[in-house]
Amino acid sequence: MVLDQQVLLDTHVFLWAVRKSARLSNKVAALLENRSVVLIVPAAVPWELATKHRIGKLEAVGALLADYPDTLVRLGASTLGHTHTHMLTAGLLDWRHRDPFDRLIAATAIIEGLPLVTADAEFDNIPGLNRIW
Repeated sequence: MVLDQQVLLDTHVFLWAVRKSARLSNKVAALLENRSVVLIVPAAVPWELATKHRIGKLEAVGALLADYPDTLVRLGASTLGHTHTHMLTAGLLDWRHRDPFDRLIAATAIIEGLPLVTADAEFDNIPGLNRIW
């Protein structure tokens, strides 16, 4: 493992990491435990969690949302805001996938040059994006 490697976490990986879910691959679980790896959570993650909680798709995340800043600290993760460049890239990305959260996370990974930690193989269809699973 490269010292001070930075990785971007997809929403489900963030949620599974916080919950210490067995759904994480062995590779990702080891990556998350390695303190020389910088875990970065894009701002799209709390937006997606809050939106899905509000519409009833993720009812069990209310406590996590209320404690979000402390949850980040416990996970040892940093945050990354989005810029107009991230937004424009997400909107213009030549990818048939329509989910706005995924599009923004993909664009962020590309713009920032960060590997994306995600179980979603759909991200493999984006040139220039490195997926870790």
